[in-house]
Amino acid sequence: MRLSTVILPIHRWADGQKIWRRAEDLGFHAAYTYDHLSWRTFRDGPWFGAVPTLTAAATATRRMRLGTLVTSPNFRHPVTLAKELISLDDVSGGRVTLGIGAGGIGFDATALGQEAWTPRERADRFGEFVPLLDRLLTEDAVSHRGAYYSADEARNIPGCVQRPRLPFAVAANGPRGLKLAARHGQAWVTTGDPKVNGTGTPDQSVEAIRGQLGKLGKACAEIGRDVADLDKILLHGFTPDRNRPLDSVDAFVDFAGRHRDLGFTEIAIHWPIPDSDFAADQAVFERIATEAATQLR
Repeated sequence: MRLSTVILPIHRWADGQKIWRRAEDLGFHAAYTYDHLSWRTFRDGPWFGAVPTLTAAATATRRMRLGTLVTSPNFRHPVTLAKELISLDDVSGGRVTLGIGAGGIGFDATALGQEAWTPRERADRFGEFVPLLDRLLTEDAVSHRGAYYSADEARNIPGCVQRPRLPFAVAANGPRGLKLAARHGQAWVTTGDPKVNGTGTPDQSVEAIRGQLGKLGKACAEIGRDVADLDKILLHGFTPDRNRPLDSVDAFVDFAGRHRDLGFTEIAIHWPIPDSDFAADQAVFERIATEAATQLR
């Protein structure tokens, strides 16, 4: 099992670059960031763009993979996003993973002046967004006329460093999203079952996630794909345990081991942020990064 981290884009780069470098020094497999315009309790504080932050991180690191958890259609267009991703993949030397999801009802949903989309509208847009982005990242020139997105001979030469394109980690819970993960994803991402995360128990969460994995397996089987071909990524911090697994190395190893046994290949933990939902002891966090990762391997 691989251990990764999520560094929220809340730091001016003079300070932020030290965190990204430290993450690499600690041996994290990947460091991700959120791709939002603002987010929850951080709305009225500093919040920087994901792609510029990752570009800067690409120049400050050498080995660690980089990515978004997650990008969504809420304020993105496939044509412009593809150009940015190809550029980022080039700057990083082929170390980028695109975490991508349908989006939600947060601040991004109305930031461009539109009404928030319904769950059905988000699913419809996501269902067009992902296949078009796939084409844009693998073909030199793409034309497309869709219900929501269009491209007119969009050029993306020379393409990604990673071939045939950089990997997609698709965040999905519903049947349509899981089908997209099965068809286009190199990985699947979950934060757990939203119905259980709020009021359920850790054991109920594990069983709910087991059910999600079963549905992913069914979606893969329907197109003749082996579900084992997909990496499974758990974004930690939202299951009923919340941040308790970060209280000690033993607590984290127990938490991660239970999810490894379900079939997860990677867990991403948030870099500690004092006085927030992601508060944690920095010294314990760094011990988890080194000691727990070794135990889990």
